[in-house]
Amino acid sequence: MHGYGPMPQQPTTSRPSPATLTTVRVILVALTVLSCGLLGWAPMLRLAIVTRRPRDWFLLVVVIALNIGLFAFIMATPDDPDQMSDAAALFMMLWILGLLAGVITYYLYAEIRHYNTLGAPAPYGTPGHPAPPPPLPYQQQHLAPHQQPRQHQPQPQQHQQPNPYTAPTTPPTPTPAPQRLDQVRAELDELSDYLRKENRDSRDGEGR
Repeated sequence: MHGYGPMPQQPTTSRPSPATLTTVRVILVALTVLSCGLLGWAPMLRLAIVTRRPRDWFLLVVVIALNIGLFAFIMATPDDPDQMSDAAALFMMLWILGLLAGVITYYLYAEIRHYNTLGAPAPYGTPGHPAPPPPLPYQQQHLAPHQQPRQHQPQPQQHQQPNPYTAPTTPPTPTPAPQRLDQVRAELDELSDYLRKENRDSRDGEGR
C-alpha cells in the first residue's frame, strides 16, 4: 500500500535503435536462407522472447517440428541425386521454400509491428535517459495553487476610530455682529437717559 508519494515506476521495455534492429534482422534472415530453413527456429525464438506472446511460442514449436522433419527427410533420401525420384525432390523443394517464406515473412511482420506499438525510441538515443513520468492527479491538485502568480489585493482603507478618552471640542459659535451693535446702542440709550435724569434732578435742586 503506497501513500501520497510518487508511485514506483514499472520496468518498461526499451526499444533498441533502428540500426541495431536492422542488423539483427539481416543476420537472422541470412542464417535462415543459407541453412535452407533448418535454422528457421532462430528468428522465431527471438520473436517469442521479444513479444512474449503464447502464439509466438506455439509457432516456435511448430517451426522446430518442421525443421526436425525436414532434416529427417533429407537424411532419408539417397546421397546420389540420380536415385532420388522427381516427386521426392519436388516435395523437398516445396517444403524448404514454404518454410523459408513463412518464417521470414511472419518474423519480419510480427517484430516490426511489435516495435511500432512501443513508440519512438527513448530521448537522447539511449535507454539510460527515460522520459520523466507524468505527475499524478494528486500532485497536480496540490501544486497548482502554489504555481499560480500571487495577485496584489488592495487592502481596505482603515477608518480612524475616535478616542473615547478625549472630550469632543465644540467650536465657539460667533456672535452675530448686528445683535452686538443693538446691545451697545441700548446701553448707550440707557446711559444717556440716566445722564438726562441726573441733569434734571440737579436743576430742580438748584431752583429750590
